[in-house]
Amino acid sequence: MSARHYSLWLLARRSLRQHSLSTFVTALSLALASGLVMAVLGISAQSRTAFTIESTPFDAVLGARGSQLQLVLNSVFHLETSPGNLPWSAYQDVQKRPGVRAAVPYAVGDSWRGFRVVGTNAQMFDAELLGPRTPRPSVGRVFDETLREAVIGSYVAARTGVRIGDEIHPEHGVDEGHEHDEDYVVVGVLAPTNTPLDRCVWIPIEGMFRMGGHVLRGSGEEYHPQHDEEIPEEVKEVSAVLLAFSSPQVGLELDREFNKSGKDATLAWPIARVMAELFDKLGWMDRVLTLVALLTMLVGAASIVASLYDAMHQRRREMAILRALGARRGQLSRVVVLEATAIAALGALGGFVVYAAILFVARGILREQTGIVLDPTAVHASLALVPLALLALGALCGAIPAWKAYRVEVAEDLGPTS
Repeated sequence: MSARHYSLWLLARRSLRQHSLSTFVTALSLALASGLVMAVLGISAQSRTAFTIESTPFDAVLGARGSQLQLVLNSVFHLETSPGNLPWSAYQDVQKRPGVRAAVPYAVGDSWRGFRVVGTNAQMFDAELLGPRTPRPSVGRVFDETLREAVIGSYVAARTGVRIGDEIHPEHGVDEGHEHDEDYVVVGVLAPTNTPLDRCVWIPIEGMFRMGGHVLRGSGEEYHPQHDEEIPEEVKEVSAVLLAFSSPQVGLELDREFNKSGKDATLAWPIARVMAELFDKLGWMDRVLTLVALLTMLVGAASIVASLYDAMHQRRREMAILRALGARRGQLSRVVVLEATAIAALGALGGFVVYAAILFVARGILREQTGIVLDPTAVHASLALVPLALLALGALCGAIPAWKAYRVEVAEDLGPTS
């Protein structure tokens, strides 16, 4: 840094220190605004990616006739209530379709300590069948479909302290209900996936059928399973079937068959599109929050103008003395612009602190409610664009008081003050 530029910085720093209170308040408002903008944009981008792309290894969900969104929220994200059941034959039929790489049955409706209990089969954990995003045990093994065994998600294990060999008793319903008599031995804990899979308790679907108080209506009539007899396939039913396709063409054919021609079932395909439509519908919330943050930023920018303009009125004599000592008009103007930019820079630095705080809180809430985990180290464009825009805005706001500094007249402002 040259001596001239260093002297300009010293003058700007001295002025900021003299008006430390107004500098702090202005920088704080800018930090809150820029941090909120970065947080809204960053959380929105990460959430959209997590919910539409990274949440499941499956391509589609087949379920009872109704809302595709409700079907996806219930089966993939374990939110909402089940829209109804399908007969076991529907699962068997779609499983045999050409191009259906995997068909995994789900039976839901119970919970344990607030976490959803999902009845399924061992295909749910078959990485060769479902690909790299398949949940796999990090400790223990997959359950035996003929025994009362359970595999729990990593988040369930972390929150409850349950370990291999412990027994759990599922509860009827997704809220607090009466405890079933059946106990399940935990034989595996899934590796963290940072998806809703981490918040589930997985048991054999046969065990879900035989849970006390459960009634099967796959044949249209009520059937109460008995422990000492095999359950006929015609009475079995599933809450949903999660599907993986060998090509998108399979999805098009099944969509045409179930959604456009059929009346008994609904195919939510592709899952990413269903969730993207939800984000599009809720996008107005992001826009409102971003608009509020931008307005806050503009208020902070206006406060820069006001504080520096007022300070210039008080510093006219100081500026005149500097002019008399040889300072040029342009130098004095640059000092004021430098002050405004420095305040904006403090706001931008503080914005990263605000961004980190908001992301930390949002990360905990989102993981608690959905199992989705935000990455605090993720880099997105707003982390660079927002601070740069704030610096440019600060420099622009310094132009008005800088013009006042430029117009300081030595003879007039060095005259007697009374």
